Amino acid sequence: MSPNPTPVALVTGASRGIGRCIAQKLAARGMRVALHYRGNRAAAEETLRSLAGEGHALFAADLGETEAPASLYEAVMAQYGRLDVLVNNAGIFEMHPIAEVDYAQWQDAWQRTLALNLFAPAHLTFLAARQMAARGDGRVINISSRGAFGGQVTTSAYSASKAALNSMGHSFAAAYGPAQVLVFTIAPSWVDTDMAAPHIHGPRHDEVRKKIPLGRVNTAEEVAATAAWLALDAPATMTGCVIDMNGAVLMRP
Repeated sequence: MSPNPTPVALVTGASRGIGRCIAQKLAARGMRVALHYRGNRAAAEETLRSLAGEGHALFAADLGETEAPASLYEAVMAQYGRLDVLVNNAGIFEMHPIAEVDYAQWQDAWQRTLALNLFAPAHLTFLAARQMAARGDGRVINISSRGAFGGQVTTSAYSASKAALNSMGHSFAAAYGPAQVLVFTIAPSWVDTDMAAPHIHGPRHDEVRKKIPLGRVNTAEEVAATAAWLALDAPATMTGCVIDMNGAVLMRP
């Protein structure tokens, strides 16, 4: 266990896309970053090489497995002895049209999606928040989605998982506000990443953009900058909030 007082951030799904950008921004602000990845070690190592500063490390885990969140948390604590910021970014977006899939496909899609998009963040937050509360300081940032605010006929499990993630964030913010553990959620619409590329750069790209009053999708840099601000600079009174980043597609009351 390291006695180093430099703050530590755990970023899940950090091998590429939004997670990589968040890790880069937190490292540039002086944090040590625990980079979680599932299986693409080469991409994770590329992220690691791109980080400013020292003290960063890679942690492999399939967060869809029941025991993986606890094992990941324990591995990070064993290496660093502390966790100041948790970014729940890892997730999957899987098509399963309600009227087209059979029951076995339906079950598989829901089980995989909820395990990674909801259960893993819930379990990591449960563990991290207790450690943060004992110290009287810490922040959790959840990466949700605009899809949380409306049912999707082709990705219903994804929408449900993100809606539940928003609610989970509220619950933890309320539970740990007295201990100064802050919880924030970001709900972006489409983000220009590898995962979204088939949709925003494929045959439907004009259709996707026409639905966005701003005329374009988010960049990973924009979402990452927001996450880093929440992790390091946002006022404590914002705890429990859900920040929309959707180019005015959805205006919530």
